[in-house]
Amino acid sequence: MRRYASAYIFWAILFIVLPLILVVIMSFNGAGNMNMGDYRFSTEQFARFFQPLYLRILWRSVVLATLSTAACLLVGYPAAYAISSTKPKTSSMLILLFVIPMWMNFLLRTYAWITLLGRNGVLNKAFHLIGLGPFDMMYNQGAILMGMIYNFLPFMVLPIYTILQKMDRSYLEAAQDLGASPATAFLKVTLPLSLPGIYSGILMCFIPALSTFVISSLLGGNKYYLVGNIIEQQFRLTGNWAFGSAIAVVLIVILIVMLFVFRLVGEKRPKGGSRGK
Repeated sequence: MRRYASAYIFWAILFIVLPLILVVIMSFNGAGNMNMGDYRFSTEQFARFFQPLYLRILWRSVVLATLSTAACLLVGYPAAYAISSTKPKTSSMLILLFVIPMWMNFLLRTYAWITLLGRNGVLNKAFHLIGLGPFDMMYNQGAILMGMIYNFLPFMVLPIYTILQKMDRSYLEAAQDLGASPATAFLKVTLPLSLPGIYSGILMCFIPALSTFVISSLLGGNKYYLVGNIIEQQFRLTGNWAFGSAIAVVLIVILIVMLFVFRLVGEKRPKGGSRGK
């Protein structure tokens, strides 16, 4: 076991820890380029990011990521709850329906929404049959939001479903024996015990939504820049790796704060039982 663990640790250090260290080092490079021979320690890249223009982009990214995560929770929790309440064979098939789209390329899944929301797309053709439209459903923040919800919804459903599946049903039986209604049993038993899955789902949706750039580029028509678009441009087009690294470090700090907050909330939450106990 130690041999396998050491291989994993080596892999994690090589492909996770070292790249993160390089990003942090590069973010303090005042020269702005990737040539370490011109390295000059400075915080000017961070100062540049905290200007009104980039703060507005950060705010837009946070708002869209929050809205998409909230929508995924509102849709994903009832879906996960309904699936977990079915028979094992049925629940396996239903979960597979959520997983299958994830086997497809992320870019292709996002491109599919262009054929749905475009002026000559499927939805506008359907509206035309009943005398409505065409509507401009592409290249706006609503299209970006729809793309986020579609792509990240499985990341909300799967952890909640896993927690609900492992939940000890005897707690619900005890609540019913004590006279609790189904709504009361859900609010007092099921919901609190499923909070770890909710926390995991929120993080798994919010993190990629905050840093995405493919969805905003394709469905937003490059009219609504998000933080991910700025980072991608700095690395791929502008060549200012230091500025891109500084923005990435800011996002990392935001996500670490979120993880810390969720950990504190989780530690204060009363511990519940599971089937495995």
